[in-house]
Amino acid sequence: MSFLKALSGQNLGPPPIWLMRQAGRYLPTYRALKQQRSLYDMFHDPQTIVTVTKLPFETLDLDAAILFSDILTVLDGLGVPYTFQEQVGPVIEFQDFSLKKHAYQHIQEGIDLLKDQLSVPLIGFAGAPFTIASYLIEGRTTKNFLKAKRFLFEQPKKFEHLLQQVTEETCRYLDVQIQAGVDAIQIFDSWAHHVAYAEFTRFVLPYLDRVVQHVKARHCPVIIFSKATSLFAEELAALEPSAISADWNADLAEVRQRIPPHIALQGNLDPAVLYGSKETIQQATDRILRAMAGNPGYIFNLGHGVLPDTPYENVKYLVDYVKHHTILPVSA
Repeated sequence: MSFLKALSGQNLGPPPIWLMRQAGRYLPTYRALKQQRSLYDMFHDPQTIVTVTKLPFETLDLDAAILFSDILTVLDGLGVPYTFQEQVGPVIEFQDFSLKKHAYQHIQEGIDLLKDQLSVPLIGFAGAPFTIASYLIEGRTTKNFLKAKRFLFEQPKKFEHLLQQVTEETCRYLDVQIQAGVDAIQIFDSWAHHVAYAEFTRFVLPYLDRVVQHVKARHCPVIIFSKATSLFAEELAALEPSAISADWNADLAEVRQRIPPHIALQGNLDPAVLYGSKETIQQATDRILRAMAGNPGYIFNLGHGVLPDTPYENVKYLVDYVKHHTILPVSA
């Protein structure tokens, strides 16, 4: 399994490839399913979790699957109501927590079913505490993050208490996934780039560290993805994850020099490149493959998720190109 080998820095062949949001709206089959069900219902039905997780593998030669779910699933365990609205995204009605037992049974059942049907490793995931806490305060996705940042500065102790509660539940949620049999965990800290260095080290890193160490204690590989990788690669590497997944602003060769060689690196094609011509995709992909050529701890991915209206044929072209074009190290 090249994906797991790369996570441990032992992949001697071409780099493995999987894509964030690889089971999503760019797939015609997914769009057809989405017309029949609400997104909330889809996320909470074990058979739909299985079906959508497997959809990309009907035509794409990917090296890992990622569980069809959402980072807000942890709110089920916290007892916080939320919905998904068209053109708006998630809407959260946070007043207080009401912890729920057996809140993740649909996740456990979905993983149980998938493990018998997949021929590639399965990645589980969760949102990082800072990102989830920020969603709780904002109530939805926003552009400027102002409500959460204001809360952070006006009531820092309350924000830290919120982070502690979210961290505990995130670890419980990940235990369910690991016990059910996922092969690796990815932590998404999608909003960490909104804060300055001092706030990053106080409100992001300590809680992310607790989650990373919790997963590592379960002997499960753990990947950190953050839009802040470009800014805080060394700080993220100090947590000693199995891998760091870089946002598209980062230069992978430069990041590789900033983090220890035993930590794998994942990424980081700009998803918008997939709107371009095949020549454009090839050129951008070659730059990354050339920078990482011969690296036994490299996993090809995007610098964020596949965009919803990305042409499917371009995604397929990218996957096929990475799988079948070997680029030798410059020194070879």
